[in-house]
Amino acid sequence: MELWWRAISEAEPGPKWAGLFAELWPAYKAWWLREGEDARPTYLECLRALERHMPEIVPIYEQLCALAGGGDLAARFLSFYRPPPYLSGCSQAIWPGKEPVLVRNYDYDPRAFERIVLHSGWQGRRVMGTSDGLWGLVDGMNDAGLAVSLTFGGRRVVGDGFGVPIILRYVLQTCTTAEEAGQALARIPSHMSYNVTVLDRRRNYLTAFLSPDRPAIMTHAAVATNHQERVEWDAHARMTASVERERFLLQRLTLHVEPEEKFISAFLRPPLYSTAYDRGFGTLYTAVYRPRKGEMELRWPRGRWPLDLNDFHEASHLIMTPDPRAVSEREQ
Repeated sequence: MELWWRAISEAEPGPKWAGLFAELWPAYKAWWLREGEDARPTYLECLRALERHMPEIVPIYEQLCALAGGGDLAARFLSFYRPPPYLSGCSQAIWPGKEPVLVRNYDYDPRAFERIVLHSGWQGRRVMGTSDGLWGLVDGMNDAGLAVSLTFGGRRVVGDGFGVPIILRYVLQTCTTAEEAGQALARIPSHMSYNVTVLDRRRNYLTAFLSPDRPAIMTHAAVATNHQERVEWDAHARMTASVERERFLLQRLTLHVEPEEKFISAFLRPPLYSTAYDRGFGTLYTAVYRPRKGEMELRWPRGRWPLDLNDFHEASHLIMTPDPRAVSEREQ
């Protein structure tokens, strides 16, 4: 498949974001309503949940709702409160060199992916990351030197909470350190189980295991795949090779600390790199975050795209997803 990526910058919510909404809303609307409108919370429930758990970003939310036309359904969607359930793969780890680096693979369905790097300056905080839900993020960093990334936590429980992309947006809008991020992640309810890894410019890091039915678990884990402290969904863990990927990364970090480039390159090959696009969890990109430098890099087996938080340039990038046979042949 050919996948066009775009890098978009807008200091405050405005015409560029409104254009994205107009372009992507039909697909998001169909997804949001796939279980019926009554399955989704009302606007008042959404607003009250945001005001209770993430009041600092309510002004941004209101700006976006206005740009989206002020409709009831769009406003409910943009809250990302109690969205439909969704699954992904993903691997992430922190390379512990002199300048620690957060590296992640995002494994998801290419037909349900924005392919947008969004650079914003909302509320005076510069944030750059991979967009999801039009203002949420699946990974990103801010101008305080804080980087975050998520993986699915490998549990089928769905509960009362927010979709994790909006939680990551909140963390990057309001937090400056891993400690602050951990406090936010511990108190904001997530509607499904996710693992969020955080790295700050002081070299501090944590991984939070979020769940809708039990308190968040804060760990010092440098690796996260698609289970939490133990495997709880055997079929999903086997299908995504979650345990195998975790062991592979832990061995690379504990047996010997290899050079940064060699460690990053491992994400572009099996067992970390997945070509299961037909099953909805092929690797769409590898992201590399260097929070002390304000640098982000997207990588693929045949290319890379460097991006700078402090010198961001809008652009588009064409990526060809690899033929599964070609990836396999490189390993032989």
